[in-house]
Amino acid sequence: MLILNKTVQVFFKPSKRKVDGFLRSFNFHPGTLFLHKIVLGIETSCDDTAAAVVDETGNVLGEAIHSQTEVHLKTGGIIPPVAQQLHRENIQRIVQEALCASGICPSELSAIATTIKPGLALSLGVGLSFSLQLVDQLKKPFIPIHHMEAHALTIRLTNKVEFPFLVLLISGGHCLLALVRGVSDFLLLGKSLDIAPGDMLDKVARRLSLIKHPECSTMSGGKAIEHLAKQGNRFHFDMNPPMQRAKNCDFSFTGLQHVIDKIIMQKEKEEGIEKGQILSSAADIAAAVQHTTACHIAKRTHRAILFCKQRDLLSQSNAVLVVSGGVASNLYIRRALEIVTNATQCTLLCPPPRLCTDNGIMIAWNGIERLRAGLGILDNIEGIRYEPKCPLGVDISKEVAEAAIKVPRLKMKI
Repeated sequence: MLILNKTVQVFFKPSKRKVDGFLRSFNFHPGTLFLHKIVLGIETSCDDTAAAVVDETGNVLGEAIHSQTEVHLKTGGIIPPVAQQLHRENIQRIVQEALCASGICPSELSAIATTIKPGLALSLGVGLSFSLQLVDQLKKPFIPIHHMEAHALTIRLTNKVEFPFLVLLISGGHCLLALVRGVSDFLLLGKSLDIAPGDMLDKVARRLSLIKHPECSTMSGGKAIEHLAKQGNRFHFDMNPPMQRAKNCDFSFTGLQHVIDKIIMQKEKEEGIEKGQILSSAADIAAAVQHTTACHIAKRTHRAILFCKQRDLLSQSNAVLVVSGGVASNLYIRRALEIVTNATQCTLLCPPPRLCTDNGIMIAWNGIERLRAGLGILDNIEGIRYEPKCPLGVDISKEVAEAAIKVPRLKMKI
C-alpha cells in the first residue's frame, strides 16, 4: 500500500499546465452543480486505459478505451513499466475522447470515479494521479473504486437485478465467489489460492506457442485456447479438476498448469520437436485444459449456491448468479455454469462481452451506485492511497469450508 504523495512523485504527475490546457478545450465553470447525476469513470488498473461518462439512469453518454493487448502479446505478457508508460501516453486523450463523445462539459459532472484498488501499482498510480488533478481543478467529489466491486455491479447497469445475488468474478488477475448484499456489502465465499484462471490459460497458450499458430496470432492466450479447443478432442488427455477433496469454494490453477506443462514436454519428445514449435496435439490439449478449468469453476460455484441457499442467503426459487470478468466471455465455461444454474433453479446472467473485460463504463456506473447510496464520496482527497492488493468484502470462506457441503455430480456434456 503506497501513500499518494509518494505515488504522484515517483510514478506519474501530469503537469498543472497540461491539465489546465486539457480543461480549456471545454467551456466550464468549476464547482457548478447539476441535479442530474453524471459520473466520469477512469480505469487504469492493468493494461487498458479507459474512461466513460454515465448518468444515473444507466445511459452511457460517452466512452473511450486504449487497449495495450497488441504490445503485450509481443512481449509474452504484461510488463508493468511498459503498461505504466502506455497509460501515461494515452490517459489524457482517452478521458478527453470520452467527455467529447458524451457532449458533457466537465462542470456538469457530479463526481469523478477512479479505480484505486486492486491492480498493478504502476498502472493504478497513473489513473489516480490524473484523476486527482481533475478533481482539484474542477472542485468535484472523488469516488475511489474497488475494481472487483465494479465488475460485480456492472450487471445492474444492463439488467434489473436486485440484491442479494451471487457473483463469480473470473479474469486474468482475479477469481472469486461472493454474495453481493448491497453496493459495498460483500461476503467472500471463496477465491483462488494461487493464480487466476485467465493467467493460467495465457501461460498454457504461451507454452503451446499459439502466437505462432496462423489462426491465433492476434488473439490473447485465453481467446486462442477457446478458439483452438473447438477443433480438439478433450478425451485424448485425462486431466482431473483440482481440489476435488476440498469441500470449500476456493480455487487453484497452478497444479493444473504444472500437469499441462508435463504433458506438453512429453508430447514434444514424442513428436521430436523443440520448445517453441507447435504440437500436432495442441488443439486436443487446449480442449482438455478448457474442459478441466470449466469443471473446476462449475463445481466450486455449485457449492457456493448450495451454501447460500442452505443459509437462506439467497432465494430458494429465483436466485441469480452473475458471472463477470474477462474469462466470463468464454462460452464453453459459461455453458458449464448454465448446467449448474439449471440444476439449482438459478438464473445465470452475464454482462455483454465488452463489459466483462476492463472498461470505464463499469467504473462510472459503480460511481453512480455509490453516489445514489451516499457511500465513499470524498470532498477531501488528501492522503488518498491506491492499494495493489485489496480483499473484497468480509471473508467467510472458513465458514463455507466448515459446512463441508457435498456437491451432487453433474454430467458436464458441453
